[in-house]
Amino acid sequence: MQRTAEAVSLGHPDKIADYISSYILDRIIEQDPKVRYAVEVMIKDHTIVLGGEVTTSAPLGDLTAYVKAALAEIGYNDRYSKIWGEYTVDPDKLKLINMIGVQSADISQGVDADGWGDQGVFVGYACQGEGKINRELYLARKLNKALYDKARQSENLGIDIKTQITLNDDRIETAIVAIPMLRDEDLTNFIIETLGEKPEHIIVNGTGRYTYHGSVADCGMTGRKLACDFYSTAAPIGGGSPWTKDASKADLTLNIYARILACENLADNDECFVYLSSCIGRNELPSGLIKTIKKGVVSCRNLWCNQKPSTLIKAYGLNKPIYAELCSKGISGILQ
Repeated sequence: MQRTAEAVSLGHPDKIADYISSYILDRIIEQDPKVRYAVEVMIKDHTIVLGGEVTTSAPLGDLTAYVKAALAEIGYNDRYSKIWGEYTVDPDKLKLINMIGVQSADISQGVDADGWGDQGVFVGYACQGEGKINRELYLARKLNKALYDKARQSENLGIDIKTQITLNDDRIETAIVAIPMLRDEDLTNFIIETLGEKPEHIIVNGTGRYTYHGSVADCGMTGRKLACDFYSTAAPIGGGSPWTKDASKADLTLNIYARILACENLADNDECFVYLSSCIGRNELPSGLIKTIKKGVVSCRNLWCNQKPSTLIKAYGLNKPIYAELCSKGISGILQ
């Protein structure tokens, strides 16, 4: 049976957008751990649009400087601009459009009472294997990270990278890589060494040429790479994007909590799914379910959960500047 998963690097325009929002949140949390934050980001060419709500006792600071610093951490710095020129984003040409307001008073009254800042359904997943994720996703990420690290040091390879792995009965059938190149470079041996076996098929840059990349080639938006950040096709995606929000938002905290619960309850089962739901302004969760699968046998049990947002925030240190790191790992990169 064929199974496929994809991974993207932080240099991909959608992940650039996720990382910028997470980076700005970190800078504000350093000054105000109780910030209410929900900021979406769009990046196209050299223009950044910030839109959302921030309620904080701290000044927002120099948002353009924050965006440039986030880009530099990803790898889009002065050195990279000199190498790639017109082919990618130039931090020195950035134009910022700020459309940030404050949180709705209707929402804030529920959050003030230690209720959730939004409502929705959330899914956590864990399975046997490296990282407690499905093997095709693990390998796609492993290859992606290796290529990203290589590109960070290269004067020929770019950092806007996609990798895709197809397994057939756990054998690597196909490895697909999209990576910017100024000049053709044979990555076959590197791919084989990284994966630890030779795929039946290796495809690098399927169009034959890949130079324009990042926000110059594609418009980046927050929340568009959730399948890569969560569990690929192994489990449903619950809630919305976690990378644009503070921890009072269930999209962030309950997705993290569901993943942790899935890892804790995996034990010797083949797979574990955790399903949670939330109600805006309330702390008791309307529903919770743990489902395990072992040798094809499915077992389910209800989970009653009355964990207040403040309790989970404190337990997992979510009032600290850790959001850029979480964004780089993805929800399924969080282990207990």
